[in-house]
Amino acid sequence: MGIEVRKIIQHVEETRLENGRRVEPAHRVAFVGAVIANPYPSEYVADLVTLADGLGEEIGRLIGPPCVELLGGEVEAFGKAALVGIEGEVEHGSALIHNLRFGNVFRSAAGGTELLPAAEKVGLPGSPIDIPLKHKLDAKTRSHHQTVTFQVADAPRPREILVICAAANAGRPLARLAEFGAETRNS
Repeated sequence: MGIEVRKIIQHVEETRLENGRRVEPAHRVAFVGAVIANPYPSEYVADLVTLADGLGEEIGRLIGPPCVELLGGEVEAFGKAALVGIEGEVEHGSALIHNLRFGNVFRSAAGGTELLPAAEKVGLPGSPIDIPLKHKLDAKTRSHHQTVTFQVADAPRPREILVICAAANAGRPLARLAEFGAETRNS
């Protein structure tokens, strides 16, 4: 059983100015989302893992490497999300994206070693989802902690799941917080 894809969405945001200051190089975030038929039945099933194991790599290949390509440069931060349509459970989206067969495809394409931060929820068509991003090699790198918002006007419909990969070429524009733990060190 493979996935049934209704549509693929590719989007890039580029920030060139932040608070009146130039952002150089421009801060880029790439999103690739797939609107798929929810592979799980609408009634409760106990085993979500077996199906996720069978589909994870296919979904990962569909959106992970294309997200890295769309960014058009080195990935520094990444994240993932699943927005489940009504008549589905948040656990359906969680099962698909919290699966190493899915995550490893994206992580490998991005050259990352950290776990992918994630968000998942149930929503109506057009609902936004906030996707957390963290540094691909060190999740404690504060400058790369950021949240980006993604939405598709007609997705997810009932019995669909919108699965998204997001990648950024840098940390937050104009990031200037101290490194992790600096506030607890004695001077």
